Amino acid sequence: MKNVGEAPQEELATGERSTRNRVARSILDHGPSTVAELAGRLGLTQAAVRRHLDALVADDVVEAREQRVYGTRTRGRPAKVFALTDCGRDAFDQSYDKLAADALRWIGRQEGGEQAIAAFARARIAAQGGAYRKAVESVPAEKRTEALAKALSADGYAATARSAPHPQQGEQLCQHHCPVAHVAEQFPQLCEAETEFFAELLGTHVQRLATIAHGDGVCTTFIPKTSHAPPTAAQAPTNTANASASTAGRNPA
Repeated sequence: MKNVGEAPQEELATGERSTRNRVARSILDHGPSTVAELAGRLGLTQAAVRRHLDALVADDVVEAREQRVYGTRTRGRPAKVFALTDCGRDAFDQSYDKLAADALRWIGRQEGGEQAIAAFARARIAAQGGAYRKAVESVPAEKRTEALAKALSADGYAATARSAPHPQQGEQLCQHHCPVAHVAEQFPQLCEAETEFFAELLGTHVQRLATIAHGDGVCTTFIPKTSHAPPTAAQAPTNTANASASTAGRNPA
């Protein structure tokens, strides 16, 4: 990764650049964060975190936004959180390029192009999903969302699993980084195919609440509690479009 928020070398000591990169990396790994959360994770004072955030904001690496609340909103003004901008995400390795977007755009202009793009998106996630399936099928049902998060993290998605906010009954799978976010902005079929795959893999209807490609700070998928075991590869249906939520790739209402 190149240094983010980098000033001329004579103006910014190596230690300052390193700490600034740690702040940006923490936001990448954990999603939009408050000053207090960053200070706690990094072992810094809140004053020091604010100083680095000011520099990162000035360099268009991070931006301040109002914290999004899922579930019951508490009293008081929502906390301010800091999220990576597109420029900030570009400072980290991305596994997409202009050629991919150009190729999908060309496919989309051909006869049956939209269906072909959707078919490509499903084939892509199926091809890379072997490790995800193996991880999910090797653990008890109550651990499979966590196992999927770990497998996604190994592929660069910086994913976590947590209990969904009350009164929702289930879990949230959060992907704090998307290696193909810029391509997915133009081709939401990539997000939709991923959501369908999660539903098939976990053996339950899932709902995509937010996506990085749509401008959110994190891709969030709601997974309700279920007693059903995930299907094996041999049992997997060929088309799981109806198993996933129609909100794939969209902001929550």
